[in-house]
Amino acid sequence: MDIIAWVLQVLLAVLFGMAGLMKATQPKEKLATNLVWVEDFSAGQVKIIGILEVLAAIGLIVPAVTKILPQLTGWAAVGLVLTMIGAMIVHYRRGEMVGIGMNAVLLIMAAVVAYIRLVALPIV
Repeated sequence: MDIIAWVLQVLLAVLFGMAGLMKATQPKEKLATNLVWVEDFSAGQVKIIGILEVLAAIGLIVPAVTKILPQLTGWAAVGLVLTMIGAMIVHYRRGEMVGIGMNAVLLIMAAVVAYIRLVALPIV
């Protein structure tokens, strides 16, 4: 189970780290060419979403590796679950049903990490 958690943690960290970095550093207008949902948010809100995704990516790896407050790894995963719920709501309201599928996959992955790291096999 530990190997499953690590694989999911690294995969989620890479995906959210890259996506978050893109949202945090690129202008909203450039993002809107591929991420049409950004039209519903201010440039500041998009940057905040990006920063939170980068912080979650860091939280999935650093506490687990350093064993400094390792429970933060599970809580970072919980944060991503909440982020994906929000993303699913945004896609639903916009009628973008295709986007909901990927959000659901990421939500399940993050939920598995949260369960493993907070309940089944916490890092001590």
